[in-house]
Amino acid sequence: MGFRVIKGGMLTTVQDMGRTGYQSQGFNVGGVMDLRSFRIANLLLDNPENEAVLECTLLGPTLEFTSDMIIAMTGGDFRPEINDDPVPMYTAVYVKKGDVLKVGSARTGRTCYIAFSNYLQIPVVMGSRSTNLKCQIGGFKGRKLEDGDYIGTRIKRRKYLPYFLSRTLPIHEFEESNHTIRVVLGPQNDMFTRNGVDAFLNSDYTVTSNFDRMGMRLEGPFIDTKHGSDIISDGIALGAIQVPAHGKPIILLADHQTAGGYAKIATVASVDLPKLVQCRMDDKIRFSAITVEEAQRLLKLEQRELQDMRNRIHRPCKEVLDVRLTAKRLERLFAQS
Repeated sequence: MGFRVIKGGMLTTVQDMGRTGYQSQGFNVGGVMDLRSFRIANLLLDNPENEAVLECTLLGPTLEFTSDMIIAMTGGDFRPEINDDPVPMYTAVYVKKGDVLKVGSARTGRTCYIAFSNYLQIPVVMGSRSTNLKCQIGGFKGRKLEDGDYIGTRIKRRKYLPYFLSRTLPIHEFEESNHTIRVVLGPQNDMFTRNGVDAFLNSDYTVTSNFDRMGMRLEGPFIDTKHGSDIISDGIALGAIQVPAHGKPIILLADHQTAGGYAKIATVASVDLPKLVQCRMDDKIRFSAITVEEAQRLLKLEQRELQDMRNRIHRPCKEVLDVRLTAKRLERLFAQS
């Protein structure tokens, strides 16, 4: 039970929320780049929130299924097809043994996610199934998927009920090329001049081709410091924005190093990381400063939105079940009369 990889795509890896508790030993958390899309993919299938998925970058894989299951794809629109017929994003889709899923190139965004109802047969390493490419641990043999790989599934689960397969969310994201990214200034913003901070907050920066799971280098106005940007190495948070001596921002992403020696002018608010990592080369970014309290408020709001999505896709299921239960009650009444 599982699927065979006919084509591995550009960069297809197994990911979950990452491995925590090991940064003091030099292992970064890693995990998915776009946490929101990852959560929605599992939500559509009633999977555990941290169930492992495939993360596809720019050009997706081609998979041949060896058993029946349900899948869901979220994130950027990669124009997926099953047996050469288009299938929608953000929808639970039933696939049968022998079906071939082709995940194309990204029409929007940069990354997409494929969740599986039968759970991927991937070993847990240090509390996570995510792939750490630099350390070559976790995921499928510690590397990206390649042609000819085979991944099994852990369970044969669920009856494939019609109301389950009607689950869909009308989400169309990552269409824009100009983005406002909210940041919390610090922790070393006092090392930059007023002109430097003003340039950072009031200029457009361009996403360059130097963009991977570790970080995103931007091109734009020089960010001036008071006495240079070198510091004694300290810890780095996801979304931290370093400014090395060349004066251009580098945003540190999922596979960032655990410590670094450049001043960090700001950190991207968690709710805007999904939008950031879905940017494409030559997209424009402008930064907007908010407080820690505002960032926390936005995060709570996002959690409520995810719960609303869960309620929305469960409501049709409940209605179908209510109808079936009512029918059974009527049958019992007629049998008694």
